[in-house]
Amino acid sequence: MLCFSDPAIPVIAANMKITDKLLQAHSETESPASFSFEFFTPKTSQGVQNLYDRMDRMYNLNPLFIDITWNAGGRLSTLTTEMVQTTQTVLGLETCMHLTCTNMSLDIIDQALENAFKSGCQNILALRGDPPLDGSESTGEFKYAKDLIKYIKKNYGDHFNIGIAAYPEGHPEEPDADRTLKYLKEKQDVGGDFIFTQMFYDVDLFIQWCKDCRENGITIPIIPGIMPISNYASFIRRATWSEINIPQKFHDVLDPIKDDDDKVRTEGTKLMIELCQTLLNSKYVNHLHFYTMNLEKSTLMILEGLNLIEKNQVNDAQPWRKSLNPNRLNESVRPIFWQNRKFTYITRTANWDEFPNGRWGDSKSPAFGTVDTCDGELIRHSPKKALELWGKPHTLKDLSNLVISYLNNKLSCLPWFYYCQFSTFN
Repeated sequence: MLCFSDPAIPVIAANMKITDKLLQAHSETESPASFSFEFFTPKTSQGVQNLYDRMDRMYNLNPLFIDITWNAGGRLSTLTTEMVQTTQTVLGLETCMHLTCTNMSLDIIDQALENAFKSGCQNILALRGDPPLDGSESTGEFKYAKDLIKYIKKNYGDHFNIGIAAYPEGHPEEPDADRTLKYLKEKQDVGGDFIFTQMFYDVDLFIQWCKDCRENGITIPIIPGIMPISNYASFIRRATWSEINIPQKFHDVLDPIKDDDDKVRTEGTKLMIELCQTLLNSKYVNHLHFYTMNLEKSTLMILEGLNLIEKNQVNDAQPWRKSLNPNRLNESVRPIFWQNRKFTYITRTANWDEFPNGRWGDSKSPAFGTVDTCDGELIRHSPKKALELWGKPHTLKDLSNLVISYLNNKLSCLPWFYYCQFSTFN
């Protein structure tokens, strides 16, 4: 195990911590808002390489930092630390590494921290992670995120800037909002340096929660988690699983166009721009953290709408250049001559992973697979609630009854779909 106090270990250059970067970025009253991106570990090796290419492009947007979720490929995977090493040393992106502690051996935690230290990473998002689905006690060295924070502080001093997670609309396992704030302050008091919040769509609830935080002695920076709206199905699914409120305005705008992904993204972007601008106009927020889902278009559209980056020339949606023939300017369909144009077609469609995303996508895409398995700390059903919803089906009739309940709108989702979505339960 690496300890910060070891005199043989070189000290990494300073001013790489998120809190320092926030302070520097907003040292002047009129400083523009800053932003950052979250990525999850892809499911395929080609997806990893393509994500690096995407990160390299998004580097030009000048994010303050990025963060990478913990081990979507499995608890024993080293992909997260490998990616942190690459983003820090090769891509030059200041990186925050997620680290969960539930059911994790001390050896794995020590190795992750050591690798992060050696790569020059100075930012860790310390998370509890998912408890066992059967409701039993978690195994491993630590039970709560605050235990992991204490351990990091004990062994690395102030080397790591430590982030903590927060639930503005309540934690699924704790209905008492006051107690949730109490737990959040405890994480701050043992060494938490900044807060990442879960996704939300009700900006008024969020701002009130920020006010409650400050009134309860929580003084560290609050970084809101922004989830772009790319299509209607994922928008509703994430909000339902996360048990967050969707303002009626969102329904009024998106419900009538729910079958048109492109329109949903366009109108959803307008809603998110308005949400973000309201946040930035408040006295609580000067930084936006985007849950990219390993995609770039939706996030780019929001940043352009907020005038935080120069508006890029939007490429035409079709894999061909527009004809100069006046009779063909508005064509939306054109035959593709594969024998002569196959390379051009493949090149121009390389980034077509926005719609529909995951289920029918290309395995080479960094967003391949169901994006909600990203370990991005989206709020999920607690183990207790999962058992309340579905019990423990043992027979074909048990499964049939669940399907019937789902079709009768008595269940919001089916258990096997849920297990496919959330790999952390595997």
